[in-house]
Amino acid sequence: MGQVTTSTTIAAVSAPATTTTSKAPPASFMGAAGLNAKGTRLNRRGLATRGRILKVAVDLLAAGGPDVVSANLIAREAGVTWGTIQHQFGEADGVWAAVIEHASFRPSFHPTMDRLAGLPLAARLEAIVDLVWNSLDSPSARAVNTLRLFLPRDAAVVERDHPRTAAALAAWDNRWAEVWDHAFDGLTVSRERLAKVRFLMPGAILGLHDIGGLSSYTDVSAARAGLVEALTLYLS
Repeated sequence: MGQVTTSTTIAAVSAPATTTTSKAPPASFMGAAGLNAKGTRLNRRGLATRGRILKVAVDLLAAGGPDVVSANLIAREAGVTWGTIQHQFGEADGVWAAVIEHASFRPSFHPTMDRLAGLPLAARLEAIVDLVWNSLDSPSARAVNTLRLFLPRDAAVVERDHPRTAAALAAWDNRWAEVWDHAFDGLTVSRERLAKVRFLMPGAILGLHDIGGLSSYTDVSAARAGLVEALTLYLS
């Protein structure tokens, strides 16, 4: 699909530099994870089945390939019937939404940014680059990237044909915004520029990460350092 733009744009009005403050991202999530497609709470056996299905889904999607974005394949590999998938998630749209929610509420997606308090801007940017870089190798991140690649490019089409998936992607982007803003608490920075860098950062790091996996003479470590230096100057 390429990158589906389903993020909720924050109000990045032109304004003088301000000291950012934000709420820390949630430490855990209960949400719809304990409910079936009809909104009924699952019992212990149902929760175990759901967990097994989601693990299989993440593993298949993380492996990539042209045929992995298939709810039928997930059901078969998980050893459940299509009726079980429907009971748990509804249709395929519910499966993809659940995978995204499952991935985005992993502890690694809500790292504590308290350790960045008191650090200068450059050190915080470097820590975020390291965080995003390392997360790209996790099965959960690879699974979500696979879904994004196979979804339509037009966000309006995703919202029409896969409304629950679109909502989960929007929530994923909103949680990234929370983590990002929290990382810069206490610093005097331009809100407009901080928002622009938030949109830039994932794509820039993903590009460098992909180049690093190819046969290339590109010095990815130097490129990462240059990215941090450039963004530090831009935000200062």
